[in-house]
Amino acid sequence: MRVRLAWAVVTGLGLAPLAASAHHSFAVYFDPSRSVTITGKVTAFRFTNPHGMIALDVTDAGGKVTEWRAETNAPVVLVRRGWTRDSIKPGDTITIEGWASREDKPYMRLRRALDASGKLIGTAPFGTTDSG
Repeated sequence: MRVRLAWAVVTGLGLAPLAASAHHSFAVYFDPSRSVTITGKVTAFRFTNPHGMIALDVTDAGGKVTEWRAETNAPVVLVRRGWTRDSIKPGDTITIEGWASREDKPYMRLRRALDASGKLIGTAPFGTTDSG
């Protein structure tokens, strides 16, 4: 019985790093020293684990449209900050501020979102150390 228990503990400890790597660190993907602010039309809002996602089309001064994606916190954190599944809907025009992707892609981590009238969506911005 002791051998089985020891084997279970060793196996569990061996798998722990795999579970930890499944949830990535903010600093691996996003640069806390580079802020991005964009305004565009929402094409999708995914209110799912492990992180939500906002997709929007952003049109530059020359008329070129680029699809941006903003990773949000987990739904449990979004709810604590006053968000719901219906906080953002496809077709809404919003402004998003966040931290730029380290890969120079049109991808960011959400700090805060504002509706078309400039009102904060939710009750408070997010930080780089928010869990989820």
